[in-house]
Amino acid sequence: MRLDGLTLFGLVAVVAMLVTYALEERHAGFVLAFAAACVAGAAYGFLQGAWPFGLAESAWAIVAVRRFWKKRGRSEARTPR
Repeated sequence: MRLDGLTLFGLVAVVAMLVTYALEERHAGFVLAFAAACVAGAAYGFLQGAWPFGLAESAWAIVAVRRFWKKRGRSEARTPR
C-alpha cells in the first residue's frame, strides 16, 4: 500500500494530534502543539475535500489555543517573582 503526499500529511497531522493531546498535562507547550496539529488536520480536511472535518478541526484549534492561554496564565500566577 502506497501513501500519496496528502494522505501522509493527514496521517502525520492526526498522529501529532494524538501524541500532543496525550502529553498536554506535562506542559502548556503541548497544548499549543496540539492546536498546531489541529490546524494541520484542518488543512488536510479542506485539501482532501472533507470540509466538515476541516471545520471541526478548526474549531478544536481555537479551543486548544484558548486552553493554552488559560493554562499559561495559571502557571505564570504560580511562579514566584
